[in-house]
Amino acid sequence: MERYGMNLIMSAAVLLSAAGCGMKELKFDACGQVNATEVVVSAESSGRLVSFGIREGDRLAAGEYAGQIDSVQIWLQREELVRRKESAEVKMTDIGCQMSAQYARLENLAAELKRSQALLEKDAGTQKQVDDLESEIRILRGQIAAAEQSYRQNNESVRCEISTLDVQIAQTEDKLRKCRIVAPVSGTVLEKYAEEGESVTSGRQLFKIADMADVYVRAYFSSSQLSALHLGDKVSVIPDDGSENPDSYEGTVTWISEEAEFTPKNIQTRDERADLVYAVKIAVRNDGRLRLGMYAYIMI
Repeated sequence: MERYGMNLIMSAAVLLSAAGCGMKELKFDACGQVNATEVVVSAESSGRLVSFGIREGDRLAAGEYAGQIDSVQIWLQREELVRRKESAEVKMTDIGCQMSAQYARLENLAAELKRSQALLEKDAGTQKQVDDLESEIRILRGQIAAAEQSYRQNNESVRCEISTLDVQIAQTEDKLRKCRIVAPVSGTVLEKYAEEGESVTSGRQLFKIADMADVYVRAYFSSSQLSALHLGDKVSVIPDDGSENPDSYEGTVTWISEEAEFTPKNIQTRDERADLVYAVKIAVRNDGRLRLGMYAYIMI
């Protein structure tokens, strides 16, 4: 009786496996499941979700707004840095304006020296007058050079301060952008892991999105079948949607594994005796009727 029970369980398991892969009298080369490229969006900042109204099943475009993490404190930090930058900019010295009086005095002394030299040539002036003017001009030029150097050093210090503040402002602006939750790709929201009003930490998963317009079937082929299969080949994909006459979709082979693996338990191939198979991805354009996890038959 116990042996009979075990046989019954094994028979039921075989039948369920066959039904799960939609085995009827349909001839097929391989069987697989419909998948999509899924992206899990995580929080890039910590705080309370002040806005997160998306729902599972919503269609989002790449870059579309999905929610907001509280960013008041970060915004206030940015405003403080902006004010500090404005204050630093006031410290910049206009060297030309500050030195205009010295430049004018130097110009006048140069003119006086020229007149004194002309008078000396005519014996109407003295050498001492010329020497005194030349000495005064040298002293003034030295004072101008020292003042200009001091002003330039001050301005360079202010520029470094402003540059540091610019970096800090850019950091806070990056933090502000990370408080804004957006869809990284166009697709359908498959799962939502948080709700509006919750406090989240950086790295917390928020939702999963997948492009359901372009899906793929991951099927498995034996080594003997690979000779008839190449990248870019067109194949027929027939989903097991439960109908009597399911529609056939055109699929394109986009990837063939380089390594063999054992046949997954929930997958069948044309040659059921083949233990080692190769995984193949077949891209299919979804018209809205293909669902994730749905079984599909592949015919080369």
